[in-house]
Amino acid sequence: MSAPTTSRLHGHLLPALPSRPPRAPSSSAPSARGPSRRPASRLYRSSPPVEAPPSGKGGEYRPSFADDFLLAFFRAKMVEEVGWDSQKPGYDGLIEVANRLMIKGKSASETEQSAVRVLQALFPPLLLVLFKALLALIANGQLASMMVFVEKCKYLEESKCLGICINTCKLPTQTFFKDHMGVYLYMEQNFEDYSCQFNFGVPPPPIDTDKALKEPCLDICTNARRRRELGSSGGPEGLCPQV
Repeated sequence: MSAPTTSRLHGHLLPALPSRPPRAPSSSAPSARGPSRRPASRLYRSSPPVEAPPSGKGGEYRPSFADDFLLAFFRAKMVEEVGWDSQKPGYDGLIEVANRLMIKGKSASETEQSAVRVLQALFPPLLLVLFKALLALIANGQLASMMVFVEKCKYLEESKCLGICINTCKLPTQTFFKDHMGVYLYMEQNFEDYSCQFNFGVPPPPIDTDKALKEPCLDICTNARRRRELGSSGGPEGLCPQV
């Protein structure tokens, strides 16, 4: 069986819920905040639109066979790195493994490097070498890696944790693309609607100025809710203590 392509594999490893129809481009001037970049084209999943369910609840996500296969592949590599697996199936089990990865790391940097090793294990070594040596040189990787906009990140929504998003997804993925694929990547998360903009060819800002690392704990975070009930913010200005 041939290995899945880079764009398809990465798209499934950070899956989005079924997308809404593409929005019309805005005519407003670009924001002055954040790094300057070319307008990003957006990729949307090919899943058929889901009708809005009653009572304002979110639509049911029905993964395809490819989704299940790649999720299981990704989880297997996570388990190899962590040395432990959850008894729960599907995304619930994956999130428990991700939590164990967070606990295992003695620091945020160590957790990041563990997650980078997981990403490395997902790709055949020769593919990474060829990508970095050939495709990454074309327009700083922008022709090899299409700009991607994930309307709703299931990993963030299911984990309900800013720290897991930052330490096991955002920072490791940015490091992986820079060090092992030769392409800069800046991931911009929106922690209100759980969307994520992938900006290829754009260097991420320094850690101490990245606005994602200055976000307060998510309202949906179970641990943050417990801290609020106990009268503790968990960190300066309510920042997530796991970031």
